[in-house]
Amino acid sequence: MTNTTPLVQRILRKKPVRLFHEQAINAGGVQLRRHISLFQLTMLGVGATIGTGIFFVLSEQVPTAGPAVLISFLIAGLAAGLTALCYAEMSSMIPVSGSSYSYAYATLGEGVAFMVAACLMLEYGVSAGAVAVGWSEYLHNLLMVTTGLELPRALLHAPLVADGYALQFGGDGLINLPAAVLVFLCCFLLTAGTRESARVNAIMVVLKLAVLVMFILIAFSAFDGQNLAPFAPHGFAGVSAAAGSIFFTFIGLDAVSTAGDEVKDPRRNLPRAIVLALIIVILFYLLVALAALGSQPQGAFDGQEAGLAVILHNVTGSPIPAVILSAGAVISVFSVTLVVIYSQTRILYAMSRDGMLPKVFSRLNPQTQTPTANTVIVSCVIAAIAAFLPSDVLWDLTSMGTLTAFTVVSLGVIILRYRRPDAERGFKVPLFPALPILSILSCLYLISNLPGIVFRLTAIWLVLAAAFYLFYSSRNSALEGVAAE
Repeated sequence: MTNTTPLVQRILRKKPVRLFHEQAINAGGVQLRRHISLFQLTMLGVGATIGTGIFFVLSEQVPTAGPAVLISFLIAGLAAGLTALCYAEMSSMIPVSGSSYSYAYATLGEGVAFMVAACLMLEYGVSAGAVAVGWSEYLHNLLMVTTGLELPRALLHAPLVADGYALQFGGDGLINLPAAVLVFLCCFLLTAGTRESARVNAIMVVLKLAVLVMFILIAFSAFDGQNLAPFAPHGFAGVSAAAGSIFFTFIGLDAVSTAGDEVKDPRRNLPRAIVLALIIVILFYLLVALAALGSQPQGAFDGQEAGLAVILHNVTGSPIPAVILSAGAVISVFSVTLVVIYSQTRILYAMSRDGMLPKVFSRLNPQTQTPTANTVIVSCVIAAIAAFLPSDVLWDLTSMGTLTAFTVVSLGVIILRYRRPDAERGFKVPLFPALPILSILSCLYLISNLPGIVFRLTAIWLVLAAAFYLFYSSRNSALEGVAAE
């Protein structure tokens, strides 16, 4: 196509909010089905958020904050909650697939939206590979405990190792086979249909919540208030340090907003699901932390592996509850991987529909009405990451991508309140503009604490993304010839 729009105008042009709605209504031909209910959508958010973090984070953070780690959970939950409220407003106003990418397109322009999408690829694509590596370890441990079966190390570890952030051959494995198998199992479910995937995810989320309820009830049976003293042995500095780390156990709530085109009554259900998921996550985190802290002395957490399982074994004297908890961790990671891959494909679908990526990513299967080719491509890339790369190098990149997306959404709420004050909103952030500003500041603070190497790696990735945008996306944008709003 001949592109006559100046580059600066292409970078700054915004997608009119009306166009989002017209796309969803007048897509023509095959389009995504609205199958996902409020309950399934809420479970999508809970499934992407409650992962392995809560099963292991206490062993890392109780030595830092003591029993005051409960306050750390509240602080981290508050920071995540501020962003969740911003997502709730944006999703009620622009109830489509694409999450932060679509919101940035409407508020900050096409160039910024594309770079936000690049950050979302770090959040979803990279983290899915890292989570799958973790699942491989938990599954192997569960197999050894229950059956005595031990898989060869060559099939459990990547051939590459991380020396700092440099990758080199030297690992004691050939391929992390269970990690790759998990990704392709998720791929199979997602290509079978959104309704089926949402149902399976909801079942897995209910199961892992039931496992956590079991832990809470058993641990509270051995509760001793003396274990909570001294409450804050390292003062507020310890509480603050733990809160920064715990914040990342709340990552995943934004996955709800990637399902906008497949949700029943999205303007109503998207914000409700985000808020409900946040409430469920905070409640479970606090109850699990309180039950664990009350059931053993705080010094026992230091260096404790599989801490929740150890607590159950110590309280009951039986290995059975610990095995059930380990199985819950395996189910937990499966559901996280499923939702994260789903979210990545829907962001790429939205980008492709806008002309930012090749049309193969928005092509739908007529039978299942899902982006099958998109899902297979994404799964192959993630499976390769999980099979051949160590997880060490991936997590901080995930954090950078997530916090950048959070910042953009909070800024977008402020911009649209002034640019489109009369637009229909199913939910409004209270105490505007104070809460969105606090959300931005908290995200920027957490970004500032990331290692310097993360900024360098992110910069390299964004330079590559910018080059793709300049040479392909900006020239193929669906906004060419569309009148500005």
